[in-house]
Amino acid sequence: MRMMGQLPPGQNALFYQFCIDNHVPSDHLLRAIDAVLDLERLRSHLTPYYSMIGGPSIDPELMIRMLLVGYGIRSERRLCEEVHLNLAYRWFCRLGLEGAVPNHSTFSKNRHGRFRDSGCLRWVFGEVLRGCMSAGLIKGKGFAVDASLSKADANRQRAVAGSETIDWGDRRRATRAVREYLDALEADPSEAPAPKSISLTDPLSQWTAAANGAAFFAYSTNYLIDTAWGIILDVQATTANRAAEVESTKTMLERVEAGLGITPERLIGDTAYGTAPMLGWLVEEKGIDPHVPVWDKSERTDGSFSCSEFRWDAEANTYTCPAGKQLRCDRRNFTQPHHNITQADTVIYRSSKFDCESCPLTSKCGPNTPQRRIARRIHEGARALARRIAQTPEYQRSRHERKKVEMLFAHLKRILRLDRLRLRGLTGASDEFTLAATAQNLRRWAKFHALAPPSTG
Repeated sequence: MRMMGQLPPGQNALFYQFCIDNHVPSDHLLRAIDAVLDLERLRSHLTPYYSMIGGPSIDPELMIRMLLVGYGIRSERRLCEEVHLNLAYRWFCRLGLEGAVPNHSTFSKNRHGRFRDSGCLRWVFGEVLRGCMSAGLIKGKGFAVDASLSKADANRQRAVAGSETIDWGDRRRATRAVREYLDALEADPSEAPAPKSISLTDPLSQWTAAANGAAFFAYSTNYLIDTAWGIILDVQATTANRAAEVESTKTMLERVEAGLGITPERLIGDTAYGTAPMLGWLVEEKGIDPHVPVWDKSERTDGSFSCSEFRWDAEANTYTCPAGKQLRCDRRNFTQPHHNITQADTVIYRSSKFDCESCPLTSKCGPNTPQRRIARRIHEGARALARRIAQTPEYQRSRHERKKVEMLFAHLKRILRLDRLRLRGLTGASDEFTLAATAQNLRRWAKFHALAPPSTG
């Protein structure tokens, strides 16, 4: 039998012996991250953005550490509260028991001021990436690319039709997101199709529809990963349209080549990256094998002969039809030299009208035209290479490796809760995506470091 217990009287001791390090478990993830995170050079990177006089500011390393532990916390006020209360967060941020946590307002001003102007988050991402490379987590053989939508902080009720004329008022009093939109219009004054809807709070966000049919304003995050360990090599925020997403792949590949000196042997992607210009750029300019399905709408479904049923002869620069007749690109005579390339980047090959008139296969070849035409893309060689790669066992392995990008996006939205952005504008989206990608790489690097055997050298 035992009598009822009772808590001892609280707060009676005058002095305490308390070591915060003893209260952070040895297997805590923050211990593993702290073991690999090195921000020694951060202050020298930010020196040009601070004044030489005045009072001391918040330690930039403290801000980065707070952002990393709070990458899943949407409110900066709540982040400061969590760091104040959580012992593990205090230990990771080097605050001890009595260190003062920055005021959330000051924290926000520094984050969106000199941190953004200096490209600090991109710099930290690069430092972590180089650490992953030094640890052997980047092999540089196969890369995979994909994009995912995140909802913008924009309400449908605060939107107007894209065809309407909008008075944005005094530019100097406009929000940062509106100023970014107006700057983008000035930088590219070309006549583009008017969007269906424009948000008045975040006009650069794109009105788009998800797979379930629900429409919303969104931005796209684009990941380029190394398939060996799933390390994110680069991240790019774009508007939510396929053309911008595909174009960002070129930017990321060139940035990785310039920063790390790596060009992959193969690039893995879905059909969106299988357009002729993209495949031509990969194969002809970069020498990268495209493990990408070809975007091809040339196959006919009406029972007539498709382009694939015509035999191509590269040496003779001709097509041969199923009846054995040739299609040539030089049947027309021009007074001036002609390169034969159309505005759509194709070369037109035509059969002879005489051959078609007497051909018994005309009804299956071109029943509604006097002669058969084939528009061959100037990057058809790259498309043919992609089709050959698609028949190999290596391509099937690449299809499986591409799931690593999808897993990162699932983690981004379910764990980091970045299915909806908090910051507005393309710059705000870029900040959030870059910080999240840095945290994901740190988690993977830290776990690898914790499992790696100790060095004997």
